[in-house]
Amino acid sequence: ERSDGLSVLEEFDGRIAAELRLWDAVDQQRLTPFTYFGVADNTDLTQVAWRRGAGYDVEGLTNVLTADDANARRVLSQLNDHVQDIQSIRALGFCVSVRHAQFMARVFNQAGLESLAIWADTDASDRKSALQKLGSGELRVLFSVDLFNEGIDVPSVDTLLMLRPTESGTLFLQQLGRGLRHYAGKRVCTVLDFVGQHRREFRFDKRFSALLGGTRRQVQKQVENGFPFLPAGCHLSLDSVASKIVLDSLKHALPATWRARVEELKAMANPQVTLQEFLQETELALEDVYASNRCWSDLKEEAGLPIEEPGEFEKDLRRAVGRLLHVDDESRSKLWSSWLAAPGDVDIENLSVSENRLLRMLVSSVVSQACKKDTSLADGWAVIAHHPQVRQELIELFGILSFNQTHLHPQFNTSNNLPLQIHARYTRIEILAACGVGEGARVSAWQTGVYRVEDINTDLLAFTLDKTDGGFSPTTRYRDYAISRELIHWESQNVVRADGTTGIRYQNHESTAGSILMFARERKDDRAFWFLGPARYVSHEGERPMAITWRLDHALPGDLYVGFAAAVG
Repeated sequence: ERSDGLSVLEEFDGRIAAELRLWDAVDQQRLTPFTYFGVADNTDLTQVAWRRGAGYDVEGLTNVLTADDANARRVLSQLNDHVQDIQSIRALGFCVSVRHAQFMARVFNQAGLESLAIWADTDASDRKSALQKLGSGELRVLFSVDLFNEGIDVPSVDTLLMLRPTESGTLFLQQLGRGLRHYAGKRVCTVLDFVGQHRREFRFDKRFSALLGGTRRQVQKQVENGFPFLPAGCHLSLDSVASKIVLDSLKHALPATWRARVEELKAMANPQVTLQEFLQETELALEDVYASNRCWSDLKEEAGLPIEEPGEFEKDLRRAVGRLLHVDDESRSKLWSSWLAAPGDVDIENLSVSENRLLRMLVSSVVSQACKKDTSLADGWAVIAHHPQVRQELIELFGILSFNQTHLHPQFNTSNNLPLQIHARYTRIEILAACGVGEGARVSAWQTGVYRVEDINTDLLAFTLDKTDGGFSPTTRYRDYAISRELIHWESQNVVRADGTTGIRYQNHESTAGSILMFARERKDDRAFWFLGPARYVSHEGERPMAITWRLDHALPGDLYVGFAAAVG
C-alpha cells in the first residue's frame, strides 16, 4: 500500500506484468517446501448466514467455532498427530474474529502450549513483543485476526493453522506464505487446514486453483488423484472426509446446469450485462459458459436478452468461439479485436505477411466448419463480418483473456514472419496458419506430432507429455519431458533412423539453416499447445525412435517446468 491509500497494483490497472509464482519459488529453493494436511473437523457451518461477495457472517461463524472447547481440542490433537514435537513448534493460527483468537489461545494455554492472541487493535509494542517471543521460541502459537496475512517477517514460523474458512485464493496464498521463509534448521512448513461442513455457496475451487493452477475441472482431477504434480519436497493430502467435502463443493458450489446459468443471467435483470460482469457476479469460469459447445451469445439468447441479428452460419460460428479460450497473448487479442470491431476496414491485400497470417489464424479457427476447402481468406473474413453477434462476443472474450494473461512472452527473433509468441498457446490450426501453410480460409488437418514445413526449412514438433489416459497406442506412447528448464527429452516417431534423412536433418539442422520449433501440452484433452520456441540439437540415443535432447533458446517458466517435468512420472 502507498501512503495515499492506493495500492501499487492500482497504478497498473490491477495487472501484474511479472511475478514469481509460489511453485516457481519453491522449485527454485527460494521458499521452504510445505506439507499440507486437509483435516475434517466435523464443524457444521451450513446454518451460518451467508452474503454473496462477503461470505459467512463473522458473528455467526464465531458462535459456531467457540461453542465449546471440543473443536479447539481437536485442533490440538491433530497438531500432535502431524508434528514431531509440539513443544518445539513456532505456529501462526488464522482466526475468524478477536473472540475466536482469544478462545483458541485460552484452550492452548490450558493444554500447556504457550500462546497469545493479537489483532489489529493490539498495542504496537505488544504486537512487536509477541512476534519476538514467537521467533525466540518463548511463545509457541500466535493466533491472529486478519493481521498476519501479509507483511509479517518471522522466518522461524514452521507451522500454520488454518482455522477460518478461507475461499479467497489470494488470502490463502498470503497466509501460506507466512510459513515459507527460509530459516536455519527448517526443512518444511506444516500446514493444517481444518475443513468443516460448508454451505453450498462456499468455493474450495478458488483456494486450490490459486495454489495448483488450472480450471475447476482440473483441480477436481488433482484432488481425486491425490495431488500428483507438486514441486519436490511438497506434499498435499486430504483425509477421506475432507476429500469428499472438497469434491462435493467443486461439483456443486456453482450453477451446475445450463438452465441454472440461464436463470442466474435472467435474475441479474440487466439487458446490457457484459460477459465480464456475468462472470464476476456468478463467480463462474469461462469454461462454464462455454461448456458443451455453448457460448455467451447462446446464454443471452435463452435468457431473453437482446442480441444482434444472426448470420447464415450463426450456429457453427458460435460453437467456434469456445475453441479460442486458450488465446493468451495481448498482442494477438488486441489486433484481432480491432479487426473484429471494424471488419470493413481490413485491407487484406495490403496486410504485411505477418498480419496476413494472424488474420488467417483467426479466420481458420472460426469458419472452418462454415466454409468449403477452397474458400479464400477474403471470403472467410466476409463470413465473420456478416455475423455481428459473434464478432461482439469475440471482442468481449479477447478482452477478458488479454487481461488474464499469465506469462510474459520473450522476444521471438525470426526472419520468417511467424506471428507466434514464446510461452503463448496455439492450436494446430493456428500453428500451421502462422507458418504460412496453405493460403485459404481453411487449414489442412495435422494429426501427427511432427510437421515439416519445407518453405521455411522448419520442423514443427508438437507433443503431449502425459500419455497415461489410454488414448495413445503403444507405438505412439513416446517419452517426452523436461529434463531441466532448458533441456527437453523428446522421442521421434518409431520409423526415424539416426542415419536416415529425417534423423540426419535433426542432427544437422543448424548447419543447414533449419529450425526446430517445439510445442507442448500436458494432456491430450488440451486443445492448444504451449509454444516453447526454437530448440537446438544436443545429443541423441538409439534410433527407431531416436531419443533426442534439445536445448531451448528460452528457458521454461517455473510453472511449465513443474508440469512438464512431473508429467513423465
